[in-house]
Amino acid sequence: MKFKKYISILLLILVTSFTFAQVKFETKVSKKKLGINERLRVDFVMNQDGDNFIPPSFEGFTVVGGPNQSVSNSWINGVRTYKKTYSYFLAPKKRGNFTINQATISIDDETYKTLPVKIAVTAAVDKPKDPNDPNYLASENIHLVTEVSKTNPYLNEAITVIYKLYVAPNTGVSNWREIDSPRYNDFWSQNIEIKGLKEEHGTYKGEDYRFVVLRKTVLYPQKTGKLNIEPLSLDLSVQVPTNRRDIFGSRLMTRVNKTISAGNKTITVKPLPENGKPIDFTGAVGDFNFNVSASKTELDASESLQIKVGVSGKGNLKLFKLPKVSLPSSLEVYEPEHTENVKTNLAGMQGRISDSYTVVPQYKGKYPIPSISFSYFDLKTESYKRLSSNEIVIDVLDGPTNDDNSNSVAINSGKQQVVLSNDQFAFIKTKTNFTPLIQTYFFKTPLFWSALLLPFLAIPLAIAIRKKKTSRDADVYGNKIRKADKLARKYLGNAKKALGKKEAFYIALEKALHNYLKAKLRIEASDLSKDRIVNLLKDKQVEDSVISDFVSIIKNCELARYTPITNVEMQQDYEKAAKTISLIDKQAR
Repeated sequence: MKFKKYISILLLILVTSFTFAQVKFETKVSKKKLGINERLRVDFVMNQDGDNFIPPSFEGFTVVGGPNQSVSNSWINGVRTYKKTYSYFLAPKKRGNFTINQATISIDDETYKTLPVKIAVTAAVDKPKDPNDPNYLASENIHLVTEVSKTNPYLNEAITVIYKLYVAPNTGVSNWREIDSPRYNDFWSQNIEIKGLKEEHGTYKGEDYRFVVLRKTVLYPQKTGKLNIEPLSLDLSVQVPTNRRDIFGSRLMTRVNKTISAGNKTITVKPLPENGKPIDFTGAVGDFNFNVSASKTELDASESLQIKVGVSGKGNLKLFKLPKVSLPSSLEVYEPEHTENVKTNLAGMQGRISDSYTVVPQYKGKYPIPSISFSYFDLKTESYKRLSSNEIVIDVLDGPTNDDNSNSVAINSGKQQVVLSNDQFAFIKTKTNFTPLIQTYFFKTPLFWSALLLPFLAIPLAIAIRKKKTSRDADVYGNKIRKADKLARKYLGNAKKALGKKEAFYIALEKALHNYLKAKLRIEASDLSKDRIVNLLKDKQVEDSVISDFVSIIKNCELARYTPITNVEMQQDYEKAAKTISLIDKQAR
């Protein structure tokens, strides 16, 4: 009996050992039925280590992740357990029934295959069902939101667009960058500089979130009707929690790349009312004050004075024209110098604009400057308002009198009697003197022989020109220099015409520099911050000294409007800009 008992125990041990020695290689899927907008996880699991793993073709699916390899090796009650897994994440291409075909692997010189698995792909479901999918978690925990201050503004009324990135408490974000910036077609736009991103706490759809403000922009619509505000799109790295934990019980994080967009926003812009619109209305919208002043009211002839027409307040200060000054013909008036002292914040433009006229009287006397009026649309009362200045009298104390002019006015004001004479039609000829027409022929004339021989004489000239063109085309470096110089002259043409006129020159110079960068680097005007310009030019392998010169010219354009500048300094800035554009065009890769 004891012998039989030992035999039974030995057989049991042998059977158990054989059972554990059996190779298992199988396919496990996260689900066998899924929506077309969901993801499928496929695991190929084996209980012994093998080589030459060959996955199936995954027909009907796109591999969006994997293969990820994991190994588990443990001892429980003296029994060793081994598991090796190859994981794939699949996205279905279309609806239908599909098969995950066999995978193969070699273990101890034997080839093992998995069994096929049937998968059904249905129409899109409301949301992915896998709560542990990192992409699903990222889409649920990260939100880019566009906040518009007003969706039905008037034409030329300021609105604010703020882009906020909301992040769930258990999620992290790093390495974010803009991949598509809104262009704000049909708007005048101004980005508000944000100095450092500040984390704040708020709610999104009733839940607690952290958020940062990424961008603030002030817009003035320039058209009526439905206008589209393009979305901001970001590419970022997101850290989301997984269902795995470390040895201390804390959840492990995984990183996924995510592209998110704020979505389009549509606003409806109302036209300004026609009822009560003044004839001299030039588009001013906001709340303004109007003032006309003279630097002096008593002076001598040939001395000069300044008459300043200014508007201050809050509104679209840069988007309308100031009223013109009407002066007597005896006062010599020069073109006005336009100045702007305007700041833009989330409330819109605020500050002052003015036109300063230089006036030089020629004769002695008193010259009244009539009242000037300025009209604007008041957003508070939704009505038009008109502001008028007081009459100013310029008293020229000493100088020549305007007697000749007064006499001519008196003479011109009287009526002269028309006197008829008998020879008032004497200029009409009543007799003619005809000459015979001599008919000539073109054939065998000098012009005929010249036209006949000219093509033959042009052949050597054409050959010489062609050789010169071929030689010039072969000169790659020279062509690059000529092209760069031509490009600089093209963009700086308007600035050169405005040399001597400070305001017009620096506006044209700044516009030329921006237009050149837009054409060279293929970027939009809203992207032209100084830091971005420096980074883009460095990416194009432009030397640091050239980049520094370019940025300094842009700063000069911004500062020169508010500081006195001589013609010599303007000429130096122009030459420096031309040289810098030429160098950038030659160095940029």
